[in-house]
Amino acid sequence: MTIVNFCFFACLFLFNSCEKEELFFTNGEVEIQIETGKEWLHDFPLFLGLNKKNPPQYAVWIEDTDGNYLSTVFVTYKIATEGWQANKGNRRKESLPHWCHQRGIVYEDGLLLPTKENPLTDGITGATPKENQDIKISIATIEKPFVVKAEFNHSVDFNGFFPENSRPEDENYSGGEDGSGQPAVVYAATVYPETETTELQFKGHSSPDGTDGIIYDNPGVLTSAKSIVKKITITVK
Repeated sequence: MTIVNFCFFACLFLFNSCEKEELFFTNGEVEIQIETGKEWLHDFPLFLGLNKKNPPQYAVWIEDTDGNYLSTVFVTYKIATEGWQANKGNRRKESLPHWCHQRGIVYEDGLLLPTKENPLTDGITGATPKENQDIKISIATIEKPFVVKAEFNHSVDFNGFFPENSRPEDENYSGGEDGSGQPAVVYAATVYPETETTELQFKGHSSPDGTDGIIYDNPGVLTSAKSIVKKITITVK
């Protein structure tokens, strides 16, 4: 399959939370390879029974080993810019809630997702590739060990545990008929000084309705969401 490459070069500022989005990468190459699973492309309903094959929305970011957010490496364009077509004001707060809460940046409407008026920098955003993705970064300002996390989500990916007719007061509510259905899935791995190659491991799912940043260890409620990604590998060169 075709590999899509993204290289990000920007400056790291730690003076306030908004500026944490940018990293300065100069030395020591790290490659994060995302191998797509059989459910990477999901049928999104359009009209008259027609569907469109949509890839997931996702974010890849770095934390320290205490769980403190450091910087986003990559996030899909729709999430980064509120780039949903005809979203009718639906901000999709249930899309990537663990990433949102780890960042902790509150926007003008009280939500934790970037807006059209305040999007994330172009250096870390991009369209979701249809196939595998290879993200290459060079770490200069972050000391090892550090943690790489990734969160993936399809919209309207309903199953028996998260149906489209659930209501806001229901425990399994995930945004209604235009929401996520199955909640986002989270993967993580720690990169140590001696690390050469390691795989991100499945850690659980995010909040179904996006109200918190907790990772829930309840894989039994997931079906197709567990097959969005086949494997995520980190290689330090």
